[in-house]
Amino acid sequence: KDNTVQVVFISLLLDLLAFTMILPLLPALLDYYKEIEDDQGIYFKILYYIQSARKFFDAPDKVNNVLYGGFLGSMYSFLQFLSSPILGALSDIYGRKPLMIFCSIGIALSYLLWALSYNFTIFVLARFIGGISKGNISLSMAIISDVTTLKTRGKAMALVGIAFSIGFVVGPMIGAIFAWTFNDNKKGSLHIIPALFALFLATSDLCFIVCYLKESLPLKYRTNSLMSGLSGILIYINPIDLFQFNGVSGLNLQEKRNLKTLGCVYFMYLFVYSGLEFTLTFLTHYLFKFTSMQQGWMFLGIGLVMAILQGSWVRIIPSNKTKSVAGLGLWLTIPAFICVGLADDIFTLSIGLFLFAISTAMVVTCMMTLVTRVGPNHQKGTITGVFRSLGALARACGPIVASSAFWCIGSKATYLVGAAFLVFPPVILQTIKSF
Repeated sequence: KDNTVQVVFISLLLDLLAFTMILPLLPALLDYYKEIEDDQGIYFKILYYIQSARKFFDAPDKVNNVLYGGFLGSMYSFLQFLSSPILGALSDIYGRKPLMIFCSIGIALSYLLWALSYNFTIFVLARFIGGISKGNISLSMAIISDVTTLKTRGKAMALVGIAFSIGFVVGPMIGAIFAWTFNDNKKGSLHIIPALFALFLATSDLCFIVCYLKESLPLKYRTNSLMSGLSGILIYINPIDLFQFNGVSGLNLQEKRNLKTLGCVYFMYLFVYSGLEFTLTFLTHYLFKFTSMQQGWMFLGIGLVMAILQGSWVRIIPSNKTKSVAGLGLWLTIPAFICVGLADDIFTLSIGLFLFAISTAMVVTCMMTLVTRVGPNHQKGTITGVFRSLGALARACGPIVASSAFWCIGSKATYLVGAAFLVFPPVILQTIKSF
């Protein structure tokens, strides 16, 4: 009878549509800021140091924007990595709804700044505010945990997966359509119009949360003091504690070993995956001369394959096959990135992207399912929280490392080295025997 899960679904969908709009626009946006920035702006101050390093590495000048993109991507994810546990702890004290409203205001403010970003400095500030406000994703997971039982949680989480799939299918396409319709960069329409639409979506999300989201954490279940609520944050931001799962109690030796192994596999996979995924738009922009519209079609194709698989086959995988499917997905990632890295034509690139979409649909869902099977019920929240933090840390590190490699040694070498590194996650996963 409670419609909280449906409200969270709509809220997430609005947020993800706004968030993913920028994906096909980023290479063109960075080109735009390079054109309009004056010599005293932050863009050219950073460029001075990049040019010095470029001469040392003999890197091509045309891919400088890859480094800028990697910096922005890693900064955004790192701020999300730091802020999500803090906002989650505050929600344990003051309730979920006030913190959801706070995050939504911050996200809307970031899009407003993007619309007003007549220089690169304001654009960076917009991404900074957006990153620290992005705790709404983890808060949404907490709300779903509050209002569901162990039996109904799977269906609720499936709705979250559908929201992500729709967001990553439709959002980039909306951004690409705006770029195609308003393509006069000199008038600034490339960043103003999409940013205003993202602001509209974020404001709608804020109003929707205020009007329809019910508080899911009763007063009797809230943490009593600020100090006790914040005391456990360190286990979510200290890498040593994360990899050791030190915040989790009540586990036997085998369960602890399984968690550490799963955490290691997940981090290694997402570290490489997020980096190569992030540089994909730059690769197609520079090597294949993709326009923002073509980038949007690319994301649409990837998203549709993922949505079809997640909505049909992945959701009905038998529990005894979950580990095998996760391993298969990890192995498929390797030829996917090899094809993308070696692609000299659209056909080879398309094969790589098709394998990329299939593997993505399989790995994350199955890995999250595996981790929820470990430990006592009262520790499930902590376990999944640590697991998500490991993923956020990987996404904070991956883009800047991959972008730096792309800039120094080129796209082919970067993707081939990444593919070679991806051999380790499925091999390590096979060492887990108890699933």
